[in-house]
Amino acid sequence: MCADPESTRKSRPTVARGSTRPTSRDVAEAAGVSQAAVSLVLGDKWRGRVSPTTAERVRHAAQELGYRPNLAARNLRLGRTRTVLLVVPALTTEFFAGVYTGAARVAAQHGFGVVLYPSPEGIGPARDPFGSAQAALDGVIASSMAADALTAIRGDQLPLVMLDSDPTGSQGAATVNLDIADGVRQVTDHLLELGHRRFLHLAADIPSWTFEVRARELASRLCETPGTSLRATRAPISFEDALTATQTALTTPGPRPTAVICDDDKLAAGAYKAARRLGLRIPDDISITGLDDLALARALDPELTTVRLDAERFGEQGMKALLAVLDGRTPPQEDIPVELVVRGSTAPPSA
Repeated sequence: MCADPESTRKSRPTVARGSTRPTSRDVAEAAGVSQAAVSLVLGDKWRGRVSPTTAERVRHAAQELGYRPNLAARNLRLGRTRTVLLVVPALTTEFFAGVYTGAARVAAQHGFGVVLYPSPEGIGPARDPFGSAQAALDGVIASSMAADALTAIRGDQLPLVMLDSDPTGSQGAATVNLDIADGVRQVTDHLLELGHRRFLHLAADIPSWTFEVRARELASRLCETPGTSLRATRAPISFEDALTATQTALTTPGPRPTAVICDDDKLAAGAYKAARRLGLRIPDDISITGLDDLALARALDPELTTVRLDAERFGEQGMKALLAVLDGRTPPQEDIPVELVVRGSTAPPSA
């Protein structure tokens, strides 16, 4: 009895007799291609060498067979581990969770994995976390790092992409930044248009390029507007420190600021508490702005006017830049746009 041709075509691919797991040869036979073609497709190097239809047929055959490449053997052959280290200041911060999500998404699309490493004091809890990991890593993405950490990373001679860092003085092979300066301009212009002229800058007490940019851009913007004044105070990024710094600044002798520009949404939350302790209504007596657009911004009452930073896109671009460096390409140098989100914490100053 003859087999039905259609049934034969749709039958599930099979593994070679005696095999305990499917091999690339099994995939090649199931897809009707050479093993070289399978290697190109599953190694994501098929473009321009294998047709899209054939590539899809190979991927389908691999999926049907449950084929998984022997990564250890392939990495040994290529001299790569396909593993990237992402260094962030903290694991508990919503923003950096987004950076990781974006970086890991792009990495997975290219067969890479991402190891997350917290470095709260610049060089992390280990004396030299990078030296011991060097042999197991292809590259490093360092997000908002303290200056003393850069030497440790660069010392390992690993490809390095810096996030949120000075592009003119970066020690990395590439730098990816959010357009923080434009974010500060947007929030400052918003408050100026509302009629504010007396400002308090609640700055993050962290020696980092990104916070230097915020202070410099704010001062520059206000210098362009006659009749404005700027008072500044610093605080670590915590509710209590922000509360104390803001309360002290708002009770300093002299005309009280009518608007508080905060470097971070957490600082803004501390400023909220300080204003209320002083009996000031938000935004009737004082306007407050943040920067990040964390979930916290919408939990505050009134909801916080802030600048939205796309953390996932930030991580994605950082990973794309590192992949370009690993492939010997020059990644594009374009800042990621940011967006002012106006909510209920800003209004014209009271008469």
